[in-house]
Amino acid sequence: MTAGASPVVVSSCGLPLTVPAPPGRAVALEQNATEIMLTLGLADRMIGTSYQTDPVLPELRGDYDRVPVLAKLYPSREAVRAANPDFVYSTYSSAYAPDAAGERKELGGLGVPAYLSAFACEDQAIAKDEVTFDGIFAEVRDIATIFGVPAKGDQVVAGQQARLDAAKRTGTAAPDTSLLWYYSGTSTPYVAGHGGLPDTISSLLGATNAFTDAKQKWPAGNWEEIARRNPDVIVLADLTRGGDGDSAQSKIDFLRKNPVTAKLDAVVNGRFISVSGSSMDPSIRSVGALEQVSAGLHTLASSTR
Repeated sequence: MTAGASPVVVSSCGLPLTVPAPPGRAVALEQNATEIMLTLGLADRMIGTSYQTDPVLPELRGDYDRVPVLAKLYPSREAVRAANPDFVYSTYSSAYAPDAAGERKELGGLGVPAYLSAFACEDQAIAKDEVTFDGIFAEVRDIATIFGVPAKGDQVVAGQQARLDAAKRTGTAAPDTSLLWYYSGTSTPYVAGHGGLPDTISSLLGATNAFTDAKQKWPAGNWEEIARRNPDVIVLADLTRGGDGDSAQSKIDFLRKNPVTAKLDAVVNGRFISVSGSSMDPSIRSVGALEQVSAGLHTLASSTR
């Protein structure tokens, strides 16, 4: 977009945003938003990032290191205002809480457009019910349009679509294969329910999410019910937070020691697939999650032939 171009108007979770010119002082409030912006080549338009949950993608590390980190977790309202941004972006509504960056309407009243992913709207009634790759790609295109680089957005989406198509061809599941997506927790396991990215990936690969009947995207489960469902494969979130049961290996160790889960078919036969934790949420990493699960299913199928 060149100087004098028309303002960009988009709707973000029910809030109309008017961006009068391509932003030059943008703040990304967490890692997924940051990595989408960096993938679009927008590091030189960023004056702040925050809430890094995983090591940044290697190909983005150099650009990431050029962006100031405003806070280890979410920056405060005061810190955001002190940075004097002309655009704020998050893929989580929690970033816009009063005790974090502040509400989007408040930022808008200060002349700062604040974008929020359609998968995480403050009002759940208008949030998208299901995470889809088309929805992720639409968000990438939104950000590219706002920053005046629509051709780069198209290029990024085309590359992601090609990878998605290739992964679907490589590793589809055997009929009736059930996948348990185990995110975190040992005393209370948090697993993937209906409508989230794991549910979508399972379907695209011809498998069934073991808890697709759960109404929440990430419900609290219990080991007795998991044992009753006895999933064929367990997909493990490899989290880097360092807590109990966060890493993929600590999850495997727990599942093998816990008497309720030690006899699960997937545990006995070592049918595990590890996926980075942040890639289980809608982001630029989501295609990578599908690739990892696709490759894992292909390897498991080959080992049983």
